[in-house]
Amino acid sequence: MIRHLVVPTYLLACLLLGGASAAGYTVNLLLQLAAIPIIGWALWTLAQTGIPTAIRAPLALWALLVLIALVQLIPLPPSIWTLLPGRGSVVEGYRLLEMPLPWLPLSLAPGNSLASLLWLLPAFAIFLATVVLGAFRGRGVAIVVVAVTLVSVALGALQVVSGGSAYIYEITNYGAAVGFFANSNHNATLLLVSIPFLAALQKALLKRHRSPRNVSAIRLMISGAYAVILVGLLINASLAGIGLGVPITLVTWLVFGKQRPIFRRLALGITAIGTVAAILTIVIGPFGNNLFGKQGDQANFSRQTSFSRTLDAAGDYLPVGSGVGTFQSIYRTQEPLSTVTPFYMNHAHSDWIELLLETGLPGIALAVLFLIWWSVRARAVWGADEREPFAQAAIIAGTAIMLHSMVDYPLRTAALSAVFALCVGLVSGVRPYVRPRPASATKSGARHISI
Repeated sequence: MIRHLVVPTYLLACLLLGGASAAGYTVNLLLQLAAIPIIGWALWTLAQTGIPTAIRAPLALWALLVLIALVQLIPLPPSIWTLLPGRGSVVEGYRLLEMPLPWLPLSLAPGNSLASLLWLLPAFAIFLATVVLGAFRGRGVAIVVVAVTLVSVALGALQVVSGGSAYIYEITNYGAAVGFFANSNHNATLLLVSIPFLAALQKALLKRHRSPRNVSAIRLMISGAYAVILVGLLINASLAGIGLGVPITLVTWLVFGKQRPIFRRLALGITAIGTVAAILTIVIGPFGNNLFGKQGDQANFSRQTSFSRTLDAAGDYLPVGSGVGTFQSIYRTQEPLSTVTPFYMNHAHSDWIELLLETGLPGIALAVLFLIWWSVRARAVWGADEREPFAQAAIIAGTAIMLHSMVDYPLRTAALSAVFALCVGLVSGVRPYVRPRPASATKSGARHISI
């Protein structure tokens, strides 16, 4: 059915074209424009059928996210906005210019806030197309994720050996395997996401094809794909990618593997020990990580410096935040003049810390509500009598994205925000759309044969 190609096709477009946050504005605009008819179709369907109970909670969370951003755009009288924390410099600027204080919104960069709302369109389209339209097949979206990942590994290898060519974006990590992304860490996130989806795809294929020849071919094909992903993580050289790759692989093996009950506890122990060992190795190992390691000449652009300055700024703007999309403007006010250069920090390298700065306590409260919902749904998926493999894969993949977001900003790209929205949709418990049978087809009646 053509309907089931909507999510895989649009997801493919997001993965191929939406790999940058500070570049690729033209292709991201195309993705946003393409999202509008999908969103319109889904909203029209909701108006006709109502909101199913299963998707009310995630829809409400999406609505709250948009509401927070929209409230930040409402103009406020000077008697109100001047009382908000962090606005003293704005008041002083108008005083020096001898200009009367105008009505201003909560956001200190309303244009950027509006642009940030538009950047949500691809993710919102994927989510609505999944939970409202059912315009997907589990195998279809898994094939897209895995296929793009494998091609991205090949492209990344070409980028490494070509000496500066084969890169898609002008602003990128030259010399690193970035694939279809501008940032090598974001390519690592895609590699992590592909691991559980590949396992779910294997389970689905083996369920459909039971002949020994087909089973052997599927296992060989999947093993080759895993090998390519492993090579991709190694040549990508993202510390977070390699560190998270160990627990993600072990958890995937624990969920989709067939361990005997007697070895189940052993498998759990191996997963726990392997996870802790991987994290400690990255944190205290001699790999030059710029969060916990010794800071060198690039200290001003390290995560340690970025986290510290962003948290300081977040404290200045609590409890309401500085406004969605204002990070760059606010961060520059935290930099000492002696360290200012033509280069700048485009994001905090932590989606969670940047969320705290831009949305304050309302944004953090929304994040807590989402994590509670995610935990409840994860428990429901694992407790189901018939477990849905692609929903299980979505839980692992979505968790991987959230963990990587602690030390990077994958959700600021259309590609990975679309993948995360897909995971949220799959975790909601929805199923692909099935065309209703005509009433005449369901009626049973007596038939007579006359001779």
